[in-house]
Amino acid sequence: MNTHKCPTIEEFKGILKRHSLKATPQRLAVHEAMVELGHASADMVTDTIKAKGTAKVTLASVYNILTHMAMLKVYNYRLSANNKMYFDVNTFKHIHLYDQENHVFKDVIDDELVSLLESYLGRKRVKGYKIEGIDIQLVARPTKKKYLA
Repeated sequence: MNTHKCPTIEEFKGILKRHSLKATPQRLAVHEAMVELGHASADMVTDTIKAKGTAKVTLASVYNILTHMAMLKVYNYRLSANNKMYFDVNTFKHIHLYDQENHVFKDVIDDELVSLLESYLGRKRVKGYKIEGIDIQLVARPTKKKYLA
Protein backbone atom coordinates (compact mmCIF):
# COMPACT_ATOMS: atom_id res chain seq x y z
CA MET A 1 0.00 0.00 0.00
CA ASN A 2 1.24 3.50 -0.85
CA THR A 3 2.24 5.29 2.34
CA HIS A 4 0.44 8.46 1.23
CA LYS A 5 -2.96 6.99 0.57
CA CYS A 6 -5.81 5.85 2.74
CA PRO A 7 -6.99 2.22 2.52
CA THR A 8 -8.99 1.36 -0.59
CA ILE A 9 -12.32 -0.34 -0.06
CA GLU A 10 -10.67 -3.73 -0.72
CA GLU A 11 -7.90 -2.98 1.78
CA PHE A 12 -10.54 -1.81 4.25
CA LYS A 13 -12.40 -5.14 3.84
CA GLY A 14 -9.12 -6.92 4.62
CA ILE A 15 -8.61 -4.80 7.74
CA LEU A 16 -12.13 -5.64 8.93
CA LYS A 17 -11.51 -9.35 8.31
CA ARG A 18 -8.22 -9.24 10.28
CA HIS A 19 -10.16 -7.80 13.22
CA SER A 20 -12.95 -10.40 12.85
CA LEU A 21 -15.46 -7.74 11.79
CA LYS A 22 -18.04 -8.13 9.05
CA ALA A 23 -17.94 -5.84 6.04
CA THR A 24 -21.47 -4.56 6.66
CA PRO A 25 -23.08 -2.08 4.26
CA GLN A 26 -22.88 0.52 7.04
CA ARG A 27 -19.13 0.05 7.63
CA LEU A 28 -18.41 0.11 3.91
CA ALA A 29 -20.54 3.22 3.42
CA VAL A 30 -18.73 4.97 6.29
CA HIS A 31 -15.36 4.15 4.76
CA GLU A 32 -16.44 5.28 1.29
CA ALA A 33 -17.65 8.57 2.77
CA MET A 34 -14.41 9.01 4.72
CA VAL A 35 -12.34 8.41 1.57
CA GLU A 36 -14.39 11.09 -0.17
CA LEU A 37 -14.30 13.58 2.72
CA GLY A 38 -10.82 12.96 4.18
CA HIS A 39 -11.48 14.69 7.50
CA ALA A 40 -15.04 14.54 8.72
CA SER A 41 -17.31 14.59 11.73
CA ALA A 42 -19.93 11.90 12.26
CA ASP A 43 -22.70 14.20 11.06
CA MET A 44 -20.80 14.99 7.85
CA VAL A 45 -20.32 11.27 7.17
CA THR A 46 -23.97 10.56 7.98
CA ASP A 47 -25.15 13.31 5.62
CA THR A 48 -22.89 12.00 2.82
CA ILE A 49 -24.17 8.43 3.21
CA LYS A 50 -27.82 9.54 3.33
CA ALA A 51 -27.36 11.75 0.24
CA LYS A 52 -25.96 8.79 -1.70
CA GLY A 53 -28.49 6.31 -0.33
CA THR A 54 -25.83 3.58 -0.08
CA ALA A 55 -26.86 2.32 3.38
CA LYS A 56 -29.35 2.97 6.14
CA VAL A 57 -27.49 4.65 8.98
CA THR A 58 -28.13 6.77 12.04
CA LEU A 59 -25.81 9.41 13.43
CA ALA A 60 -25.18 7.19 16.45
CA SER A 61 -24.24 4.16 14.32
CA VAL A 62 -21.88 6.26 12.19
CA TYR A 63 -20.24 7.74 15.29
CA ASN A 64 -19.83 4.24 16.78
CA ILE A 65 -18.25 2.91 13.56
CA LEU A 66 -15.88 5.89 13.30
CA THR A 67 -14.88 5.58 16.95
CA HIS A 68 -14.33 1.82 16.62
CA MET A 69 -12.19 2.33 13.51
CA ALA A 70 -10.16 4.98 15.37
CA MET A 71 -9.60 2.56 18.27
CA LEU A 72 -8.32 0.01 15.73
CA LYS A 73 -6.02 2.73 14.24
CA VAL A 74 -7.81 2.56 10.87
CA TYR A 75 -8.64 6.27 11.31
CA ASN A 76 -7.18 8.99 13.48
CA TYR A 77 -9.25 11.58 15.24
CA ARG A 78 -8.84 15.26 16.03
CA LEU A 79 -10.77 17.63 18.23
CA SER A 80 -11.50 21.00 16.63
CA ALA A 81 -11.46 24.35 18.41
CA ASN A 82 -15.27 24.26 18.46
CA ASN A 83 -15.08 20.95 20.41
CA LYS A 84 -16.25 18.77 17.56
CA MET A 85 -14.63 15.40 16.89
CA TYR A 86 -13.23 14.99 13.38
CA PHE A 87 -11.93 11.69 12.03
CA ASP A 88 -9.03 11.43 9.59
CA VAL A 89 -8.89 8.65 7.02
CA ASN A 90 -5.16 9.27 6.49
CA THR A 91 -3.09 7.62 9.21
CA PHE A 92 0.30 8.11 7.57
CA LYS A 93 2.66 10.78 8.95
CA HIS A 94 1.56 14.22 7.87
CA ILE A 95 0.87 17.71 9.13
CA HIS A 96 -2.58 19.21 9.60
CA LEU A 97 -3.66 22.69 8.74
CA TYR A 98 -6.66 23.71 10.82
CA ASP A 99 -8.82 26.52 9.42
CA GLN A 100 -10.11 28.10 12.62
CA GLU A 101 -12.76 30.19 10.86
CA ASN A 102 -14.42 27.33 8.95
CA HIS A 103 -13.41 24.51 11.34
CA VAL A 104 -11.90 22.45 8.53
CA PHE A 105 -8.77 20.28 8.52
CA LYS A 106 -6.52 19.95 5.48
CA ASP A 107 -3.51 17.68 5.05
CA VAL A 108 -0.07 19.15 4.44
CA ILE A 109 2.15 16.45 2.95
CA ASP A 110 5.78 17.39 3.53
CA ASP A 111 7.92 14.33 4.19
CA GLU A 112 11.10 16.39 4.42
CA LEU A 113 9.71 18.62 7.18
CA VAL A 114 8.28 15.68 9.11
CA SER A 115 11.62 13.86 8.84
CA LEU A 116 13.55 16.94 10.03
CA LEU A 117 11.24 17.37 13.00
CA GLU A 118 11.40 13.69 13.94
CA SER A 119 15.19 13.74 13.71
CA TYR A 120 15.49 16.93 15.76
CA LEU A 121 12.94 15.94 18.40
CA GLY A 122 14.30 12.39 18.55
CA ARG A 123 17.53 13.80 19.98
CA LYS A 124 15.71 15.87 22.62
CA ARG A 125 14.78 14.51 26.00
CA VAL A 126 11.82 15.63 28.07
CA LYS A 127 12.45 14.69 31.67
CA GLY A 128 9.93 12.12 32.85
CA TYR A 129 8.52 11.40 29.38
CA LYS A 130 9.17 9.19 26.41
CA ILE A 131 8.10 10.81 23.13
CA GLU A 132 5.99 8.30 21.20
CA GLY A 133 5.01 10.40 18.23
CA ILE A 134 4.69 13.82 16.72
CA ASP A 135 1.34 15.40 15.89
CA ILE A 136 1.72 18.75 14.18
CA GLN A 137 -1.20 21.07 13.63
CA LEU A 138 -0.85 24.45 11.98
CA VAL A 139 -3.62 26.87 12.91
CA ALA A 140 -4.58 29.31 10.18
CA ARG A 141 -7.23 31.62 8.80
CA PRO A 142 -8.13 31.89 5.12
CA THR A 143 -6.45 34.79 3.38
CA LYS A 144 -8.72 37.52 2.15
CA LYS A 145 -7.26 39.09 -0.94
CA LYS A 146 -8.40 42.60 -1.67
CA TYR A 147 -7.91 43.84 -5.19
CA LEU A 148 -7.69 47.50 -6.04
CA ALA A 149 -9.71 48.68 -9.03
